[in-house]
This record gives sequence, structure tokens and C-alpha cells, in this order.
Amino acid sequence: MKQTTKWLGLAALIFASSAVTATVIRTQTPPAEIAETPKTVAAPAPAVTGGLVDLTAAAESSVNAVVYIKVTQNGKTQRVQVRDPFAEFFGEFFGQGQMPPQQREYKSPDRHGAGSGVIISADGYIVTNNHVVGNADVIDVKLNDNREFKGRIIGCDENTDLALIKIEGKDLPTIPIGNSDELKLGQWVLAVGNPFNLTSTVTAGVVSAKARSLGANGIESFIQTDAAINSGNSGGALVNERGELVGINAMIYSQTGSYSGYGFAIPTTIMNKVVADLKAYGTVQRAVLGVQGTDVGNYIDMEKAKGNEVDLGTVSGVYIDQVTDGSAAQEAGLQKGDVIVKLAGKDTDKMSRLQEEIAQHRPGDKVSVTYIRNKKSQKTDVTLRNAQGGTKVMEEVDMDDMGVQLKPLTDKDKQLLRIPYGLVVNNIRRGKLQEAGVDKGTIFIQVNDAKLNTVEDWEEAVKRASQSTDRTLWIKALTPSGRKVSFVVDLNE
Repeated sequence: MKQTTKWLGLAALIFASSAVTATVIRTQTPPAEIAETPKTVAAPAPAVTGGLVDLTAAAESSVNAVVYIKVTQNGKTQRVQVRDPFAEFFGEFFGQGQMPPQQREYKSPDRHGAGSGVIISADGYIVTNNHVVGNADVIDVKLNDNREFKGRIIGCDENTDLALIKIEGKDLPTIPIGNSDELKLGQWVLAVGNPFNLTSTVTAGVVSAKARSLGANGIESFIQTDAAINSGNSGGALVNERGELVGINAMIYSQTGSYSGYGFAIPTTIMNKVVADLKAYGTVQRAVLGVQGTDVGNYIDMEKAKGNEVDLGTVSGVYIDQVTDGSAAQEAGLQKGDVIVKLAGKDTDKMSRLQEEIAQHRPGDKVSVTYIRNKKSQKTDVTLRNAQGGTKVMEEVDMDDMGVQLKPLTDKDKQLLRIPYGLVVNNIRRGKLQEAGVDKGTIFIQVNDAKLNTVEDWEEAVKRASQSTDRTLWIKALTPSGRKVSFVVDLNE
């Protein structure tokens, strides 16, 4: 089971999946011709008898659209040095001197895990969690009727812990997508998934809280529920009493590693935008306002602890502690000490709600911001930007566009060149790196701040650069003869 290493008091946040991937812990409408946000489909109202909600229809309809996902992460092959003590002893005994260490290949075992997913379109698009499939090499998907398919990743978003995969099928069962904003505290919901490999399991509970922030993802506004969620439920459906999808189950809050009353789901308000972006662009078009701050309640409590009396003119909202230079917020005139109370006409009584609302927009979208300054309400319009400070669409960098095939240096090459790590260009064709002057045999040592030991290091460095403000690769390298060279690759071109 995937669980965090960050403890909150005596309880831990635990991702409700047995997936093999690494733990993730960290404190405009799309063009119609490209992609559309999944639309809400009306579902029949639940039957009510004697004041009780009948959940049988919702359970029976949703269970067929929730799939069981098995993932495999292939073991990695590494070369290790092995010293044979007997060879060393007898080599010296027979006058052959100390024997050099031998090179052997070691392959770590394959790793396996499981989770859940939700079919959102009849042609096979499935939403699940990034921590379920993000590092998977093989994805097997099993439907409730026992049909099995191979899945492929369309895109993953670590910041929201969402992923979109695809299976090849037709007329597949789906769940109508509801509006998580309409959920009410105390409303009945169902958690549908595959806990402990018990496929097609349905549990019931109520909405315990909304817009909950746990510090587990970069962007979060969780629906909290007391419906039982356990290992293997990750990526499964949170369904309302009408059988509509209102959230993707993601994690639990527990002292033991198993369900103890608190489960958390990613709302469909966030999911819809992420899914549409992954389908259209392969990466999420993330809008940035450019402020740092905290809930007003938290700010007031911190000031009181210092002996300061605070009167902001409100006791709810997002207190701005810092405005980023050159950001959309600075351009709109927002300042330190302002309190944001609405964005795009929706209340933002705390940071998680502000994050949820911004997550539904793209760079270039113009939204209204209502804020309080000196106890007076003011309103301004803000044009949201991307992380690079612009408003254009940022597409994911295709590694094939780099035009190189890399492989790790052998230990012999490292000794000859007197370097502890590096990747050699094994093959090159027309692409960004060839245009930058890279030749076959060039040895990459470092990209930006990342040292290159494995091909995965290179791919991760390119990914980080593509999401940075300047989208540039600064490559430190050696020629085959050992001469130091460097290359600059602009990922915008």
C-alpha cells in the first residue's frame, strides 16, 4: 500500500492504493474542436421511502463503470562491482597480485500494485490517481463483467494526483459526471472501488466536509467522507445518491494504515479541467494568480499568538502575504495585506477554495477578484498567467523531439574520463539537440542543476525544464576526447 511519510499529530495521511509508485507529499474552456470538459448528465432522482434515501440504483449503475487496475513496474537492471575474496587471496598467494573487482548485472524484481479507476467515456477514457499509474510500465484493466484490457497513459498530473488512461473498447459503461459544488454537508455518497483486491466493493457514508486541505498535493480541495475507503480504493468513484460521479477517491487519514472514519476524494470541479487538458494537450494548462498567503483564520490566530490584535474587516477569506513580481496579481494591483474573498464570483473563504477555483481556469482567462483592503471591499479583473508568466498554451515536451538516444557510461569510461557519472549520446537524429550542435558520442554530465546518472534522470530534467519559467536546457558535457563543452536548448522553439 502506498502511504505517506508525513505525520499529522498521531495520524498519517495514507494514499488508499497498493500501487508501486513513489509517495507524493508536499506541503477558459478548452477549444470545442480539441476537447470538451465532460458534461453533467442528468440522472433519475433517488427513491425516498420513510425518509430514507434508496442507494441501490446508484450502486448498481456505478459499479459497472468502476474498474480494477493492476500495474507492474519493471525491475531495473544495474551494473555493480563485486569482489571475490577467494580470488583476491589466491591471486596474491600465487603471485598474481590483487584481482580487480568484477562487473555483474543485477536486476531488481518487478513491483506490482493495484487500484481503481472510473470510466468516463464509452470509448474507454478512464480517470484514476497519479500515484496508482504514474510510474507503471504495464497497466491491466479489468471491468466488473470480467473483460480485460491493456491500458495506456494519456497523461498524469502530480499536483492534483490525477491521471488519465485509455483502453480500446466501444460502448463501455460510464458514470454520469455531477457537479461537486452542489454537494451538501451530510449528503449521502457511495465510495466504489476495489479495496484489498475485493473487486466491485460499495460503501456508504455522508459528506463530512468540503474544501479540505491536507498538505498532501500541490493543489487540493478534498471532499471528506466517512464512507469506508481502504487500500485499493485509490482512483475509484465517489458517487452521490443519483448515481453521479462527484469525486475521485484518493487517500485516507488513519493511525493504523486502514480506514478509521476519514476518507478524501478529489472533486469533479478539479477533475474535469485536468481531464480536458490531458486529452487536448498531454499536460495541464495551469493558471497562476501569483500570490502566497493563508486562511484569514490562520493569520488572525498567528497574530494573536504574537500578542497582536487584528481587524481585517472580515474573518474569512485568503490573506495575501506576498505578491509575486511580474505576476497577474501584481499587474491587477493586489498587495500584501489584501484579503481575497471571491474569485470569478465564487466565495473563497479559505485557500483550498481559492486553489479549487483557479484550477478550473487556464492561462489567459480573465476573472474578477473581490478583495478587502483597509476594511473596504474592492473589485478588479485579473488575466491569469501560466508558470512561465505568459498566457499561451504550453504543450508537453515530446522526448522524441530531442532526437537522441542516451545510455549510461560504463565504469571503464568513467575511469578514463575521471567523472563519476554521465550519459553518452548513443545515437542522434534531426531534432532540438542536433540543432544545438550535439554529436554522437557527446557525454552529458549535467542538465540545469541535475546530475545525470540514468536515462530517467535526463527525462525528469527535461520535464522540469519544460515546466519552469524559462523552458531552457543548460547542458554541461564532454566530447569523446574529454574536452568540456556546453549546449543551450530552448524548449519553446
